[in-house]
Amino acid sequence: MTKIVFFRSGGVFYGFEETGHTGYGEAGEDILCAAISSMTMFLINTIEVAYASRVEYEIDDEDTRIRVRCKSALPEFESDDYKRYAVSGIFMGYYCQLGDMLEEYGDYLDVQVKDQPYEDNN
Repeated sequence: MTKIVFFRSGGVFYGFEETGHTGYGEAGEDILCAAISSMTMFLINTIEVAYASRVEYEIDDEDTRIRVRCKSALPEFESDDYKRYAVSGIFMGYYCQLGDMLEEYGDYLDVQVKDQPYEDNN
């Protein structure tokens, strides 16, 4: 099962952490893992390129863990309202997409939200 925990501060999504394999299919042929990986990279690339914002991410293949965070989603780090709404919106869109996927793949996914302030040494 893949567990995805979204980070939220003041009602604003700013990151997430994914751990584990879905187990939906064989390694290398798991379409659910492929979909999640594709959506994650789409999110990172969109924030970095389209919104010109720095994304902090760590990929640990050994522990099967991906952690993604972006300060630009939060008002205490980003003064440009449009950029902030766009960045936080793409995180929210990813959360909503996974919520839709839970209907069919609920046995393979666990999606949660953790309210916590952004910390640099988290």
